[in-house]
Amino acid sequence: MLKIISNETKKRVCKEEILTPSIFVSHYHEIAQKYDVKVDEESKRYLDKKVSEIYELEEKTTQNVNKLNETTKKAIDAIKENDSEYIQKIYNETLELKAEINKLRESLYKDALTKVYNRKWLCDNVVDADDKFLFDGVIALIDLNYFKQINDTYGHLVGDKVLVFISSQLKKSKGFVVRYGGDEFMIFFKNLSVSYVKKVLNDIREDILKKHMKVKNDEFRVSFSFGVASFSKDDSLEKVVEKADENMYSDKKNIKERIKGIS
Repeated sequence: MLKIISNETKKRVCKEEILTPSIFVSHYHEIAQKYDVKVDEESKRYLDKKVSEIYELEEKTTQNVNKLNETTKKAIDAIKENDSEYIQKIYNETLELKAEINKLRESLYKDALTKVYNRKWLCDNVVDADDKFLFDGVIALIDLNYFKQINDTYGHLVGDKVLVFISSQLKKSKGFVVRYGGDEFMIFFKNLSVSYVKKVLNDIREDILKKHMKVKNDEFRVSFSFGVASFSKDDSLEKVVEKADENMYSDKKNIKERIKGIS
C-alpha cells in the first residue's frame, strides 16, 4: 500500500509548476487518506527523506539563481564599459555556472538509487500536461521477476543492488530508461520497430540469465518480464501502458514457466 501511495504521489507532484515540501506532504496525506491508511513511522521516514531532497534542491536552485543574477549584472556593466578583460572573466564564470546547472538538472531528473531517469523526467520530456505523448515511438514495460523473494531472502540492501544491476543492463538497450516505481521500469524508444525492441530486450534478458549474483556463499539469478507497445504523438500514456501491460502478462507467464525461482 505504501508503494501505491508513493507512486500516486510522485505522479501527482510532477505536474506541479512549483513544488514545496508542504505541497508534497499535503498530496501524500490526501492520497493516504483516500486508501484509509494512517501515516505510520515508515511513511514518515519516507516523507522526511523526500522533503529533505526537496529542501536541498531548492537551496541549490536559489544559489544558482543568485549567482546567475550577479553574473548578469557584471556582464551588463562590462559591456557598458567595453572591458574585454572583464567580459572574458564573466564568460569563464558563466561556463562554471552552466556546469553547476547541468549537475542540478541531472539530480532533478535522475533516480537517486539507479541513476536512470525518474518520473519527473518522463513528465517533462515524454508527455504533455494531459499525459499525451510528445513524439512517436515504442514503450517497453519492465517488471522484475521474483523480486519480493529476493528481498525476503537476502534483504533490501541486496534488493537495491539488484535494481542497480538491472538498470545498468537496461541501459544497453540505448533507449530512455525510466524507473517508474519500485522494481518497475519503462524504456522509451524513437525510430525503432516493436519487433526490434523485443529482440534487444530478449537478448539483454538472456545475457542476464547467464549471470549469477553472489551473497556471501550463496548465489541466485535475476530476470525480468517485459511488454512492448508502439505509440503515436498525442496518444494517451495510460492507454499505451495498459496495452504494454497486457503484452507483458503473456511474457511473464512464459518466463515463469521456464524459470521457477531465483536459484
